Order: sequence, then structure tokens, then C-alpha cells
Amino acid sequence: MTDLISIARSFFVPGKGILAADESVHSATARLASYGIEAGEEMRRQYRDLFLSAPGAEDYLSGVILFSETLEQKGNDKKLFSDSLAERGIFPGIKVDLGTEPISTSPQELITQGLLDLPERLIEYKKQGAVFTKWRAVIRIDGDELPTASAIHENAKRLASYAKDVQMAGLVPILEPEVLHEGKHSRQKAKEVLVETLGTLFSVLEENAVDCSGVILKTSMAISGDKNQKKDLSPEVAEDTIAALMECVPRQVPGIVFLSGGQSTDEATVNLAAIVAKARELQAPWPLTFSYARALQDEALSVWQGKEENKDAARKVFIDRLKKVSAAVR
Repeated sequence: MTDLISIARSFFVPGKGILAADESVHSATARLASYGIEAGEEMRRQYRDLFLSAPGAEDYLSGVILFSETLEQKGNDKKLFSDSLAERGIFPGIKVDLGTEPISTSPQELITQGLLDLPERLIEYKKQGAVFTKWRAVIRIDGDELPTASAIHENAKRLASYAKDVQMAGLVPILEPEVLHEGKHSRQKAKEVLVETLGTLFSVLEENAVDCSGVILKTSMAISGDKNQKKDLSPEVAEDTIAALMECVPRQVPGIVFLSGGQSTDEATVNLAAIVAKARELQAPWPLTFSYARALQDEALSVWQGKEENKDAARKVFIDRLKKVSAAVR
């Protein structure tokens, strides 16, 4: 277990974070289509290569979360992405959940699938070079109706089972209980749900004897819903987010990474900087950094447009954004 603890801690090199490049085939295809790019398997591979093989990314990334398709693909350098990342000092990881489905007793809420054959898949992923894994649960807010306590608890149970299996396989689990940004809810409501979700999660992890010194938490920020007219100020986001984390997350967790969760690229960068500053002010016990997908990729995708002649310009935009987000966590 000591090895897992040291690996988990080594993600948190000052100024480095994790790129979430784990969109499913469906999500990656939709993402590219939104930029007018027709995506088959080869175009998805080029999309991954644009970011994973970008020179200089190793200065800002400690890890990359991959999708299973990408774990088997090679970059333009003819090396497996997992190998070329590892050679540059970036941990390759893998999304292991199999997506969500409605809960039978509460069809507006979702439960994450993928536990049945997980131990077998973990053996294969480790052989393919994965060092860590990720499992995402989604928590939806809707007035005072959602989330239900049962949905939070069932998702926490599955996260705990996942974490146990992953640690047994000798890999580091990232646990991502995402409180969704969609909705009319206030920032205060988001904070309350974050506290309930994280409090339940760490209670269930303890019940299942998961070693919290060998897990990484990937969490949402406390922000108002995307249909709420109120514009959150970054100091408010920072105060509520850190308050929720201080209330719920054990000291022994080696670090926390934030998802961007539908925020604009600039919002995700500015709010992260404020959260990190607040954590330092309050002497929070864990290092904090980013694990962004769209907030790191969107600007570059709009430049790339799926065209080889735009690749260098798109990579420059990607590295420039990485520099800004890196500065935010420094």
C-alpha cells in the first residue's frame, strides 16, 4: 500500500495537474462534431494525438486520464500513447466506469455502471500501462427534490467498491462524485449538496475499509447552477468550496483535483486560483490542482478544426492555457 500512497502523492507536483482525455467514443464524436469535425476512429486518434503528444505538456501535466480506445492507440510517433506519456514523466490512467443509467426508484437520478467485470478489466489495464483509474458518479440538483439521500448513498457504495477493487489491483483510484452544474440552484445549495455527497462518500469508504491515504478525490466546485441568473464571484466560490472540503475530506487524502464542470475556460481558471489561495490562507491539509477536459481543450479545438496545417497553432493555444491553469495552482 505504501507504493500506492507515494504514487498518489506524486501527482501533486506544484504547478502540475491532470488532463481528462477520457471522453467515450460517443462523447468524443459529439465534441468534435460541435467544431464541424467528422469523427471516425482515425480522427479521434488524431484528436488525442493533438493533446497527448503536444511538446511541453509534460511541464504542466502529472497525469492523463484516457478512454479504453485511446489506451490501445498509438500517436503519430508510432508509440502507444501510454508509453509515450510514461516516457515523459506523465502517469497514464484509465476511466473504468461504463457510464450511467437511471435509478429504477428515482428515474431522474443516475447510477454508474461497471463493477461486474471490473477486477478482470483492471488486470488488463495495468498490463497496458495504466497507473491509476477514474470512476465518475453524477449527483443532480433539482429544487428540494433532488438529490435523494438514497441516490447519494448508492453512488457512494459503488465508488467504495470501485476503490477497493482498484487498490487491490495495485492502482490508484480517482473518485469523482460530480455535483452537476445544470440547474437553477444557488451556490449555497451546491455547497450543501457537496457537503452531503462528500460526507456520505467518506463515511462509506471508512465502512468498506478503503485506505483514504491511497485515493485521489476529484470534485466539483460550489457554484450556482447554469440556469441561475446570479453570477458567482471567485472569492465566494473559493470560500464555499473550501468550507465544504474542510468539513468532509479526511486529512490523510493525498490530494484533491477539481473538474471544470461546464464552466467557461476562464471561469474555471480564475475560480481555481481563488480556491487554491483560500486553501493556503486556511492552511488546508491537502494539495489542490486541476483535472480539466473542456477547459483545457476547447480553445485549441476551435483553432485546430481537424486540419493538419492548424496543428502547431492549436498546440500553442493548448500549452498557453496549461500555463495559465498551472499559474492558478501555484
